[in-house]
Amino acid sequence: MLPEAMARQIIDDHARRPRHVGELPGVVGVSRENLSCGDQLTVWTNIQDGQISSLSFRGRGCAISQAGASLMMVALTGKSLAEARELMDRYRRMVMGETDPDPALGDLQALAGVSKLHARRKCALLAWDALAEALGELPA
Repeated sequence: MLPEAMARQIIDDHARRPRHVGELPGVVGVSRENLSCGDQLTVWTNIQDGQISSLSFRGRGCAISQAGASLMMVALTGKSLAEARELMDRYRRMVMGETDPDPALGDLQALAGVSKLHARRKCALLAWDALAEALGELPA
């Protein structure tokens, strides 16, 4: 588990300077909204040969939703679909408080504290739910 000060620094950095922002041309985006707080975002993903070749997002919302999306972009770009699904599952279980932070999650561990803030879990999962839908794992 990351020290609390380091986790806050990672969240703040990704919320203020999110990575992989902007629409991917020629790719359909999946939009999601957290109705309880108003966070909104769209995720674009380009899959080639069973690998996430590019991933981006655009949205607005709290630091948790923006940092969660940015961290996801960094963690999953270039991963095979199998690797991405495994990371998605580990991250979701951590955020929901079902497991302790896993060192395999790297900087994604910064959002482990969200598991104690039930109302913020949706914020941390917003981009991940959009990606899961884009990958066909959730109903439209």
